[in-house]
Amino acid sequence: MRAVRRVEGRAYPLGRNNIDTDVIIAARHLKTIRREGLGVHAFETIRQEPGNVLDDPAYVGSPILIAGDNFGCGSSREHAAWALADMGVEAVIAPSFSDIFSGNAFKNGIVAAKLEPGAVDRLLQVARAHAIAVDLETMTVTSPLRDRFTFEMDPFRRQCLMEGLDEIALTLSSEAAIRAYEMRTGV
Repeated sequence: MRAVRRVEGRAYPLGRNNIDTDVIIAARHLKTIRREGLGVHAFETIRQEPGNVLDDPAYVGSPILIAGDNFGCGSSREHAAWALADMGVEAVIAPSFSDIFSGNAFKNGIVAAKLEPGAVDRLLQVARAHAIAVDLETMTVTSPLRDRFTFEMDPFRRQCLMEGLDEIALTLSSEAAIRAYEMRTGV
Protein backbone atom coordinates (compact mmCIF):
# COMPACT_ATOMS: atom_id res chain seq x y z
CA MET A 1 0.00 0.00 0.00
CA ARG A 2 1.36 3.43 -0.82
CA ALA A 3 1.63 6.14 1.81
CA VAL A 4 -1.10 8.78 1.84
CA ARG A 5 -0.41 12.11 3.52
CA ARG A 6 -2.35 14.49 1.29
CA VAL A 7 -4.89 14.00 -1.47
CA GLU A 8 -5.49 17.04 -3.63
CA GLY A 9 -7.41 17.68 -6.82
CA ARG A 10 -10.86 17.85 -8.28
CA ALA A 11 -13.62 15.99 -6.50
CA TYR A 12 -16.66 14.18 -7.83
CA PRO A 13 -19.56 16.11 -6.24
CA LEU A 14 -21.84 13.06 -5.96
CA GLY A 15 -23.60 14.05 -2.75
CA ARG A 16 -26.11 11.21 -2.68
CA ASN A 17 -27.21 9.55 0.55
CA ASN A 18 -27.22 5.80 1.18
CA ILE A 19 -24.92 4.77 -1.67
CA ASP A 20 -24.60 1.08 -0.95
CA THR A 21 -21.87 -1.27 -2.05
CA ASP A 22 -24.09 -2.71 -4.78
CA VAL A 23 -24.30 0.76 -6.34
CA ILE A 24 -20.52 1.18 -6.00
CA ILE A 25 -19.88 -2.18 -7.70
CA ALA A 26 -22.66 -4.53 -8.82
CA ALA A 27 -22.66 -8.13 -7.60
CA ARG A 28 -22.04 -9.51 -11.10
CA HIS A 29 -18.49 -8.09 -10.92
CA LEU A 30 -17.57 -9.89 -7.69
CA LYS A 31 -16.31 -13.08 -9.30
CA THR A 32 -12.78 -11.75 -9.61
CA ILE A 33 -10.02 -11.64 -7.03
CA ARG A 34 -8.13 -9.08 -9.12
CA ARG A 35 -8.33 -5.47 -8.01
CA GLU A 36 -7.48 -4.08 -11.44
CA GLY A 37 -10.21 -3.35 -13.94
CA LEU A 38 -13.08 -2.85 -11.49
CA GLY A 39 -13.06 0.94 -11.79
CA VAL A 40 -14.79 0.85 -15.18
CA HIS A 41 -17.74 -0.90 -13.47
CA ALA A 42 -17.95 1.47 -10.50
CA PHE A 43 -21.30 3.25 -10.14
CA GLU A 44 -22.75 1.62 -13.29
CA THR A 45 -26.34 2.43 -12.36
CA ILE A 46 -25.51 6.09 -11.74
CA ARG A 47 -23.47 6.28 -14.93
CA GLN A 48 -26.54 5.27 -16.91
CA GLU A 49 -28.18 8.56 -15.91
CA PRO A 50 -27.73 11.37 -18.43
CA GLY A 51 -25.48 14.17 -17.17
CA ASN A 52 -24.05 12.23 -14.22
CA VAL A 53 -20.97 13.75 -12.56
CA LEU A 54 -19.00 10.50 -12.74
CA ASP A 55 -18.67 10.74 -16.51
CA ASP A 56 -18.44 14.53 -16.71
CA PRO A 57 -15.06 15.35 -18.32
CA ALA A 58 -14.49 18.04 -15.67
CA TYR A 59 -14.29 15.35 -12.97
CA VAL A 60 -13.01 12.21 -14.69
CA GLY A 61 -9.94 10.96 -12.85
CA SER A 62 -10.66 12.98 -9.71
CA PRO A 63 -8.88 11.60 -6.63
CA ILE A 64 -11.68 12.66 -4.25
CA LEU A 65 -15.35 11.73 -4.08
CA ILE A 66 -17.84 13.74 -2.01
CA ALA A 67 -20.85 11.68 -1.00
CA GLY A 68 -23.91 11.99 1.18
CA ASP A 69 -24.77 10.31 4.45
CA ASN A 70 -24.28 6.56 5.03
CA PHE A 71 -21.81 5.97 2.20
CA GLY A 72 -20.84 2.34 1.62
CA CYS A 73 -23.82 0.80 3.41
CA GLY A 74 -25.03 -2.67 2.41
CA SER A 75 -22.93 -5.78 2.08
CA SER A 76 -19.34 -6.15 3.19
CA ARG A 77 -17.81 -6.46 -0.27
CA GLU A 78 -14.22 -5.28 -0.35
CA HIS A 79 -14.63 -5.02 -4.12
CA ALA A 80 -16.31 -1.63 -3.51
CA ALA A 81 -13.05 -0.20 -2.16
CA TRP A 82 -11.13 -1.94 -4.96
CA ALA A 83 -13.39 -0.35 -7.59
CA LEU A 84 -12.99 3.12 -6.08
CA ALA A 85 -9.21 2.75 -5.90
CA ASP A 86 -9.08 1.46 -9.48
CA MET A 87 -10.99 4.50 -10.72
CA GLY A 88 -8.40 6.68 -8.96
CA VAL A 89 -10.32 7.69 -5.83
CA GLU A 90 -7.93 8.16 -2.91
CA ALA A 91 -10.31 9.89 -0.49
CA VAL A 92 -14.05 9.92 0.14
CA ILE A 93 -15.68 12.75 2.09
CA ALA A 94 -19.12 12.13 3.62
CA PRO A 95 -21.14 12.86 6.77
CA SER A 96 -21.06 9.16 7.67
CA PHE A 97 -19.80 5.80 6.43
CA SER A 98 -20.79 2.24 7.06
CA ASP A 99 -18.29 0.69 9.49
CA ILE A 100 -17.47 -2.16 7.13
CA PHE A 101 -16.88 0.18 4.20
CA SER A 102 -14.62 2.50 6.20
CA GLY A 103 -12.61 -0.55 7.31
CA ASN A 104 -12.28 -1.79 3.74
CA ALA A 105 -11.36 1.70 2.52
CA PHE A 106 -8.62 1.90 5.16
CA LYS A 107 -7.26 -1.55 4.22
CA ASN A 108 -7.01 -0.37 0.62
CA GLY A 109 -5.37 3.00 1.28
CA ILE A 110 -8.46 5.16 0.82
CA VAL A 111 -9.03 8.01 3.26
CA ALA A 112 -12.60 8.12 4.62
CA ALA A 113 -13.00 11.69 5.94
CA LYS A 114 -16.16 12.19 7.96
CA LEU A 115 -17.39 15.80 8.03
CA GLU A 116 -20.50 17.53 9.34
CA PRO A 117 -23.37 17.72 6.80
CA GLY A 118 -23.00 21.51 6.42
CA ALA A 119 -19.31 21.14 5.56
CA VAL A 120 -20.13 18.43 3.01
CA ASP A 121 -22.81 20.66 1.47
CA ARG A 122 -20.30 23.50 1.17
CA LEU A 123 -17.69 21.22 -0.43
CA LEU A 124 -20.25 19.92 -2.92
CA GLN A 125 -20.66 23.50 -4.13
CA VAL A 126 -16.93 24.30 -4.07
CA ALA A 127 -16.08 21.11 -5.99
CA ARG A 128 -18.05 22.28 -9.00
CA ALA A 129 -15.23 24.69 -9.88
CA HIS A 130 -12.31 24.21 -7.50
CA ALA A 131 -9.90 21.58 -6.24
CA ILE A 132 -10.08 20.28 -2.69
CA ALA A 133 -7.34 18.95 -0.43
CA VAL A 134 -7.59 16.25 2.23
CA ASP A 135 -4.59 16.40 4.54
CA LEU A 136 -3.92 13.60 7.02
CA GLU A 137 -1.10 15.46 8.76
CA THR A 138 -3.35 18.38 9.73
CA MET A 139 -6.58 16.34 9.66
CA THR A 140 -8.24 18.97 7.49
CA VAL A 141 -10.15 19.34 4.27
CA THR A 142 -9.46 22.66 2.59
CA SER A 143 -10.28 24.58 -0.56
CA PRO A 144 -8.68 27.56 -2.33
CA LEU A 145 -11.71 29.58 -1.15
CA ARG A 146 -10.35 29.42 2.41
CA ASP A 147 -12.67 26.64 3.52
CA ARG A 148 -11.09 24.61 6.31
CA PHE A 149 -12.88 21.71 7.95
CA THR A 150 -11.35 19.33 10.48
CA PHE A 151 -12.08 15.64 10.73
CA GLU A 152 -11.15 12.88 13.13
CA MET A 153 -9.71 9.47 12.41
CA ASP A 154 -8.57 6.58 14.52
CA PRO A 155 -4.89 7.36 15.25
CA PHE A 156 -3.77 3.84 14.30
CA ARG A 157 -5.52 4.03 10.92
CA ARG A 158 -4.14 7.50 10.31
CA GLN A 159 -0.58 6.37 11.04
CA CYS A 160 -0.92 3.28 8.84
CA LEU A 161 -2.26 5.35 5.94
CA MET A 162 0.50 7.94 6.32
CA GLU A 163 3.19 5.23 6.41
CA GLY A 164 1.61 3.02 3.74
CA LEU A 165 1.28 0.06 6.09
CA ASP A 166 -1.27 -2.59 5.23
CA GLU A 167 -1.77 -5.71 7.37
CA ILE A 168 1.11 -7.56 5.72
CA ALA A 169 3.51 -4.63 6.12
CA LEU A 170 2.47 -4.30 9.77
CA THR A 171 3.23 -7.95 10.37
CA LEU A 172 6.58 -7.69 8.59
CA SER A 173 7.49 -4.68 10.75
CA SER A 174 7.53 -7.10 13.69
CA GLU A 175 9.66 -9.67 11.87
CA ALA A 176 12.56 -9.42 14.32
CA ALA A 177 10.27 -9.95 17.32
CA ILE A 178 8.55 -12.87 15.57
CA ARG A 179 11.91 -14.51 14.79
CA ALA A 180 13.07 -14.00 18.38
CA TYR A 181 9.89 -15.62 19.65
CA GLU A 182 10.28 -18.54 17.26
CA MET A 183 13.89 -19.05 18.34
CA ARG A 184 12.96 -18.82 22.02
CA THR A 185 10.01 -21.22 21.78
CA GLY A 186 11.30 -23.55 19.09
CA VAL A 187 8.34 -22.87 16.84
